[in-house]
Amino acid sequence: MKTKRYFNTSGPNIPEEHYTLLRKELIAKGIDLVNRSRYFTIWAPRQTGKSTYLEIIQKELKKSGYGSIFINTENYLDCTKESLLDELKNEFEKYKLIISDKSFTDFSKSLKKTTRGKIVLIIDEIEGLNPEIFGQFLHSIRNVYHSRENHCLKSIILVGVSNIVGIVQDHASPFNIADNLPIDYFKKEEVHELLHQHETETCQLFAQKVKEKIAYITAGQPGLVNGFAWKLVEDNPDKKIIDYNDYLKVEHWYIHKALDKNVANIINKARQYRKFVEQLLFEEKEVNFSIDREEIKYLYTNGIITDNENNKVKFWVPLYKKRLHNAFYPYSNGEKYEVVQTLVVSHYFDKNGRLNADKLITRFKEYVKRRGFRPFREKDENGNFKSIKEAALIYSFETYIQAFIEEAKGKIYREADTGLGKSDLIVNIHNREYLFETKKYYSPGQFETGKNQLAYYCISIGKKEAYYLVFMPNNIKYPEKIKEFSEKINGILIQTFLIEYDEEKDF
Repeated sequence: MKTKRYFNTSGPNIPEEHYTLLRKELIAKGIDLVNRSRYFTIWAPRQTGKSTYLEIIQKELKKSGYGSIFINTENYLDCTKESLLDELKNEFEKYKLIISDKSFTDFSKSLKKTTRGKIVLIIDEIEGLNPEIFGQFLHSIRNVYHSRENHCLKSIILVGVSNIVGIVQDHASPFNIADNLPIDYFKKEEVHELLHQHETETCQLFAQKVKEKIAYITAGQPGLVNGFAWKLVEDNPDKKIIDYNDYLKVEHWYIHKALDKNVANIINKARQYRKFVEQLLFEEKEVNFSIDREEIKYLYTNGIITDNENNKVKFWVPLYKKRLHNAFYPYSNGEKYEVVQTLVVSHYFDKNGRLNADKLITRFKEYVKRRGFRPFREKDENGNFKSIKEAALIYSFETYIQAFIEEAKGKIYREADTGLGKSDLIVNIHNREYLFETKKYYSPGQFETGKNQLAYYCISIGKKEAYYLVFMPNNIKYPEKIKEFSEKINGILIQTFLIEYDEEKDF
């Protein structure tokens, strides 16, 4: 009897046991590089399907008469050249090939003399190798590269969880940037294909909106796609159709409860450049993508940001953006209790149970005038602010609305696209949904563009209205059109609110 397959959330996929995208085109590219005796790199951030890819490519190489040697150097920071050479020697001996382990020089010489067989050496997580021997190892590879047609080592694949092209080039290696094979995230169609494997084999369906949301929030990151799908199936084993409400529960779990090693790694990496990441989270200014900028290179190679079609920085995975919002939020400020002490929730609903947003936001303005924004800026042990001003603006409203929603027994969801400088919140109270967008004012042009973008966004998610909150420094004389009013843009009702603040007093 055939065992039912499932969504894999750890380790390489076994196609007989797990729903698997074989990605034949990507496999063919790797095989072609090996057949052309190329020494190349693979950049594959964690949970991209790298392990599955390497498992499949080794099986395909075996069919073509190649022997493959696989070494993972993730924990080799203290590795000596003697121990590395000894491991390489033992691996080659499995194919009855005798390689010297006396020195890197002798290693290279003995390889050149070994003409029998076709070997592919795969070294995973190469950046984990002891940096004191990293360069020596790469130079030994360079010594055998140009004669690879005559000896057994036909191809070497160096694999990194961060982008290692620059690292290996710094050591004058034969690894050229043209010979880098990226393992891309799943395309939208591939996400749907993977989910469809489950639908076909179990007759349990994912609602179309659920498929769209999984593809969107994960950006096709294979580990997250499988994680979302596994959790949805695990939580709803007897449902014929997994619907949007089921998805929202899993999204909430991923954002607030999931202990995910990859997410934790993303947050820790982002903390290295916290203020720059907060600028991307809370400032609307576009940033040119340049790999020569230290912070951009670091965040890009660790899978946090990438570039868009206009060569501007954007967040790579919307889920990571949501978790970064949460990670940097100043939970210890106690402001939620300041908000609710005098809050009579019933005063903010009409007799039909509809939220009176005008009244609620007027109350928020009064709160801002009384409290300012200092409570929303964290300090380090030296008394220096860890966060930027823009973060305090956004977090002030999020704290206020969250406190209100909890009192009103409602729910709140953050909608995080990969763009910059705004925060979208969907509030659900009494089975009605309300969309709030908050951002800082920069210019009349951006003010108007923001409203149009918000209207477009409403159309895309099926909302007919939204509230547009813009934080305004009060030391500027604004054009007359910058004002509070309601208007229809492409059939969507946009209600604009201006939240004034004093740069010196409030900070």
